[in-house]
Amino acid sequence: MRVTHIITRLVIGGAQENTLATIRGLREKSGVEINLISGPTIGPEGSLENEARSIFTVAASLAPRRGAGRGEGSNNSQSLIIVPELVRPVHPFKDFIALRKLEKILREQKPDLVHTHSGKAGILGRLAAKRAGVPIVIHHIHGPSFGNFQGALANKIFTTAERHAARVTDHFFCSAAAMTKLYLAAGIGKTSIFTRIFSGFNLEPFLTATNDLALRKKLGLDEKHFVIGKIGRIFKLKGHADLLAAFAKILPQVSHARLLFVGDGSLRGEIENQIRALGLEGKVIFTGLVPPGEVARYVGIMDCLAHLSYREALSRALPQALAAGKPVVAYDFDGADEVCLENETGYVVRTGDTDAAAQKIIQLAKNSELRKIFGERGRHFVRENFPVEKMVNDQYSIYQKLAADRGLRA
Repeated sequence: MRVTHIITRLVIGGAQENTLATIRGLREKSGVEINLISGPTIGPEGSLENEARSIFTVAASLAPRRGAGRGEGSNNSQSLIIVPELVRPVHPFKDFIALRKLEKILREQKPDLVHTHSGKAGILGRLAAKRAGVPIVIHHIHGPSFGNFQGALANKIFTTAERHAARVTDHFFCSAAAMTKLYLAAGIGKTSIFTRIFSGFNLEPFLTATNDLALRKKLGLDEKHFVIGKIGRIFKLKGHADLLAAFAKILPQVSHARLLFVGDGSLRGEIENQIRALGLEGKVIFTGLVPPGEVARYVGIMDCLAHLSYREALSRALPQALAAGKPVVAYDFDGADEVCLENETGYVVRTGDTDAAAQKIIQLAKNSELRKIFGERGRHFVRENFPVEKMVNDQYSIYQKLAADRGLRA
């Protein structure tokens, strides 16, 4: 079976880590050939492009050629191809060129199945696959491309585009059941073609993560500090500003609390200004960019994780924290309550309610036994639901079923 994955960009993020983990796992399946197409890795979030290249035998045609984008025209199997015009912002001219290039590449690769990820690549990739005559088209919803987090015009454009692309989609994978509900409510697809598959990851580094006092010291923390962790790009809708507002309400009751931001992003300057405005200097630590393989070390020194995001299907940070035995507090965005189980693995509060978030974190700070109970339950839940092998096998099973339904050799 030939499979081509298409994603908008290979920055450090949950969708990208999911995609590379899937590709790595599928390459171990007998008779499966995998290709990956991506747009250029642009942004302050860091890059996974080198990691992607290390998975593949990179074709010589990745180098730019006159009259062609880097990698355009390659029909070598099992390669990474970069399409420069496949960019995240809406750009009609580049989008048209990207669509044509994707179609050309897919005609040359002749995949049995195309598996798309993220908003832009999801729409253009599926349309290109249809035009190229690809038998099976799957789209992976890692997060919504439409919703009340954006303006009315943008919401209408993306909803319309998703409905159009859904007509050429054979199946949807969703990182959370909340995505299935959202898309069905918008008139996109039908229940039978949606499958929830949790975004699995390598559990071992998190299951064995410890409270590394040397790392705490390096970050200016001592063993008595109550560390509230946040993992994610410092970007709009990720909830850093809300967490700072909650943190300012926590400190009067938990003076030894400290806030640890793991990650970086374009809004760091604004967040630093907010820290100064709230008088929180010296109590908030930034790690900067952290490679995915190092995240577990930082989770190990946290006492709890707070994820006050406004938009995500299901943040990987939540099960990662639970795997390390850390309780979680999250806004009730999208699929958060599918992992942050109320009064079992942590607390879910109404989105935007920083008072409630602060009170829940204070409860955890003052009750070490409760943290331990939540953490143990979280470990058990993650062991059952988030092994990367389970994620890969669940996806591959759908691949095989769809191939059999179309009379293809799986």
